[in-house]
Amino acid sequence: MIRFDVLTLFPEIFASALKETTLKRAQAAGLIEVRLYDIRDWAEGRHHQADDMPYGGGDGMVMKPEPLFAAIRTVRAQGPEAKVTLLSPQGRRLDQTLARELSQRPRLILVCGRYAGVDERVREHLVDEELSIGDYVLSGGELPALVVIEAVARLKPGVLGNQESAAADSFPQRLEAPQYTRPEKCEGHAVPEVLLSGHHEAIRRFRLKESLRRTLLSRPDLFERYPPEGEELALLEEIKAERGQG
Repeated sequence: MIRFDVLTLFPEIFASALKETTLKRAQAAGLIEVRLYDIRDWAEGRHHQADDMPYGGGDGMVMKPEPLFAAIRTVRAQGPEAKVTLLSPQGRRLDQTLARELSQRPRLILVCGRYAGVDERVREHLVDEELSIGDYVLSGGELPALVVIEAVARLKPGVLGNQESAAADSFPQRLEAPQYTRPEKCEGHAVPEVLLSGHHEAIRRFRLKESLRRTLLSRPDLFERYPPEGEELALLEEIKAERGQG
């Protein structure tokens, strides 16, 4: 089992996602556990204020250090071996390799930043690592935290019901081949005949070739990171010849 401890100002954001499909089944089966902590519970004062104006001026508000220090220490004390991960645009980029690394841990503590970020003293003294899901702007770390939970949880044996589904995922090495289902024709568009042939080897080769075609068109950089060999090289030559690039 893997446990996710999520520190956030908006725990209600997680409610719907955690009650649906894969994550719901995984929790019910005891394969993952998600605990939500409202950072405001550690904020002092009548209004439990967890943010304030930045010293030196500037746009936006900054999450105060005291509630975060108290919250992180309280949660971390439940299992000191767990690393504290801050969802941050300057963190390591999440990819399938990192997701697999994280899935080997028994516990993740995810801290969701908000507004203009967290007080730097929290980052310096309590955060072990930072993690980003991409180079774009979001209002906070809640949606990235959900992405991390989903990406990591589905790699745990038993979460998908059929672990081969996770093992067969081609990303990040190659993009997925096109998928089709019934009916055989829709508005005059037919399913490729090879997929109806029952010829398993022909179907395998078709899917591999289309996967390579999509990767070549949309993510050629993946061939630099994961160079093609053997059958892939031969199929790429076919694809290039079809495109007149022979």
